[in-house]
Amino acid sequence: MSTQLIILIAYVIILLVISWRSSVFIKKGTTNKALNYLLAGRNLPASLVTVMLVGLAVGGASTVGVAERAYTQGFSAGWYNAAWGLGGIFVGLFVASHLRRLPVKTIPQIMGMLFGPKTRFLSVICQLLVMISITALQYVAGGAILTALLPDIFTFNQGMMASAAVFIIITLFGGYWASGLTNLINVVAIYVGIIAALTASIGHFGGMETLIAKLPPFGPGFDLVSGMGLATVCGFVAVMVTMAVTTQAVSQICFASRDEKTARRGFLWGGIIILPAGFLCAVFGLLAAANYPGLERASLALPTLVTTLSPVIGGLFLASLWAADISTAVGLLMGCSTLIVEDVVKKIRTKPLEGAAEMVVSRLTVLLVSLLSFALALTVVGILRTITTALALTTSFTFILLAGIYCPKINRRESGFWVVLASLILWILWTFCPKVRIVPELIYLEWLVCGAIMVVFALVAKEPAGELFPEESGAKSPPLAAASAGAE
Repeated sequence: MSTQLIILIAYVIILLVISWRSSVFIKKGTTNKALNYLLAGRNLPASLVTVMLVGLAVGGASTVGVAERAYTQGFSAGWYNAAWGLGGIFVGLFVASHLRRLPVKTIPQIMGMLFGPKTRFLSVICQLLVMISITALQYVAGGAILTALLPDIFTFNQGMMASAAVFIIITLFGGYWASGLTNLINVVAIYVGIIAALTASIGHFGGMETLIAKLPPFGPGFDLVSGMGLATVCGFVAVMVTMAVTTQAVSQICFASRDEKTARRGFLWGGIIILPAGFLCAVFGLLAAANYPGLERASLALPTLVTTLSPVIGGLFLASLWAADISTAVGLLMGCSTLIVEDVVKKIRTKPLEGAAEMVVSRLTVLLVSLLSFALALTVVGILRTITTALALTTSFTFILLAGIYCPKINRRESGFWVVLASLILWILWTFCPKVRIVPELIYLEWLVCGAIMVVFALVAKEPAGELFPEESGAKSPPLAAASAGAE
């Protein structure tokens, strides 16, 4: 058995043990076990908030995906993670504490209480599209890693299946507590593995001067912008800041935080830690471009480099790449499960869903989402292209939420549904009708259209939307009371 495989198996066993032990936290301290399973009992400390955010951000797209894009477009691919980090910092400064104050579990609950049940239902569809797409990319990254490093054991599809199995087991056993506690290990492993492998790889190929000399003289190289272009770099920042505010998997970290101060501090530290990861992984893409031109798939750029490392460092790096996949996928699966339980199952049932039944439904949704996302993973070609277009769907939610926090008079009862629907239609047209691509990135079109619809309704419609914090405006009947019923 190879050293790489031994290290990988040992690492997975450690994570599974932590996940199993996390089941203690689900049973502890409250009779509402489902709340502990889905939201860690709303008691995550700042350290776990930080690693939950970092683990969610630094996944397959941030490692394999960035190296894939850097293979052809240079160092500027690292802006994917830098933009993610800026999004985390933005949420920490302006949004996290406000989200923690709300007595809800999901973003669609907020949309429903502001604009009605139709908007809530449509919001669930959009959120699930986003998160299932991102989850699928973790399988793609996992398959690429295992195929490149252990080709005698895994085919590409088998690697995706093995990745999916680990994601599901961790989530089923320990829920949100398992996600947070395993991420304490994952985040350390990710950065130790990346730095160790990067140092060894640069040394193996003759140092930075040799790398620079091997790169095409007129290629993007280490330029911070030219590879992808300024419009795409700005698009990354726009997408990630927009996404970080209202993607369910990110917002759920706020909902699960111990208090407002904890949410704010955890997001600020998390954003700072996320910032450098993409640029580190972009160097792997440049190393592969200089030394392995003409790879069959650009997504193999980073895993291929690992085959040049010593067995120990290669094994540690393999474990760190899988850690990145696991940390992201588990948080996404928990977010999807929470959405389906709170906004679908509980809405269609005539009797309350409580206790053991809620736990069973939560775990079954993990299996359902895993199967759907695996089927999607078989069709994914470009990791970052897929993820950034899907994330643009969150524009409508972010505009509405920021207006609700800082300028609630802009929102109108009739506007929410049309803003969310317009965002979804734009994404569908962008994906299947290339003629609508009149701007460099979908996010620019989303911002323009969603913003315009909100302004038009603010000028012509009279009925205001509900308020997020009615106590601050002196309202007598909090519009979110129904959403908070049973939340705790």
